[in-house]
Amino acid sequence: MSSATRSIALATALASTALLAGCGGSDAAAGNGRSAIAAFYPLAWVTDRVAGDAWEVTNLTQPGGEPHDLELGIAQTADLDEADVVVFQHEFQPAVDEAIDNVSDAVVVDAAESIELRSIEEQHAGHDDEHTDEHSDEHSDDEHSHGDTDPHFWQDPLLMADLADAVADGLAEVDADGAATYRANADELRAELEDLDAEFTEGLARCERDTVVVSHEAFGYLERYGLHFEGIAGLSPDAEPTPAGLAELEELIASEGITTVFSERLASPAMAESLASDTGVETAVLDPIEGPGDGEEASDYVALMQANLAALRQANGC
Repeated sequence: MSSATRSIALATALASTALLAGCGGSDAAAGNGRSAIAAFYPLAWVTDRVAGDAWEVTNLTQPGGEPHDLELGIAQTADLDEADVVVFQHEFQPAVDEAIDNVSDAVVVDAAESIELRSIEEQHAGHDDEHTDEHSDEHSDDEHSHGDTDPHFWQDPLLMADLADAVADGLAEVDADGAATYRANADELRAELEDLDAEFTEGLARCERDTVVVSHEAFGYLERYGLHFEGIAGLSPDAEPTPAGLAELEELIASEGITTVFSERLASPAMAESLASDTGVETAVLDPIEGPGDGEEASDYVALMQANLAALRQANGC
């Protein structure tokens, strides 16, 4: 898009926003008038907790939307152009990457640079040799599309705490007078997330089984609690498994005594339900927490993680 075309699009979007505000819509003057944009739910949750009431925090990915598939409209592009701080994750949502490069002059907090992401090699390092080669080959193209790292860091509460520190720094860059408040909010959030980490450590310490079959490989960061995850699809929930890969999973379910195949909330449960039916085991939901659900608890990261913990404990005999 040329700069002239982009300016016209932004002017149109901003005019529409002003019209809506005149009809009773809310504008960006909440608190001190500063705005932060977060690319998808876990980033928005952390940003909102650290920023507090003085900032308006907007999530680019709407509830029920799959963040991998996000396409930005004119209004969202305008929001990015007007934002003081943008929190995103490089190589997770290509449309957001492109918009930030072309539009935004905001202070940018990139989760991929702010925390230590897990490498794909590390993700597969603990897999049993008999299940590694073919399953890794099956998903290699999908993994390369996400770079060399597993992007799903928010499954680790301590990495979410690290992101909170980075967000506090980004907010303080815009509002130096509020730096102490943002640091205090990040410290408070870290304490809460450390408590959640302790819940997972204790809750998964003594389990009858340690292998979990899930829809796609979004849970690798939970492996530090002693679990091992096998995804039907690769890192992308839209990837299609091969017949050989499914046969391998069927053998794994039988040999490991696995009781449950997990589907997820934002993607079709068809693959998980089919595999569970073929192997005679149960299905349940394990939430990748890439977007909020309906209801108060379903929009709170800690509550969603605790629900995942309860599901894992039941499935694995903990």
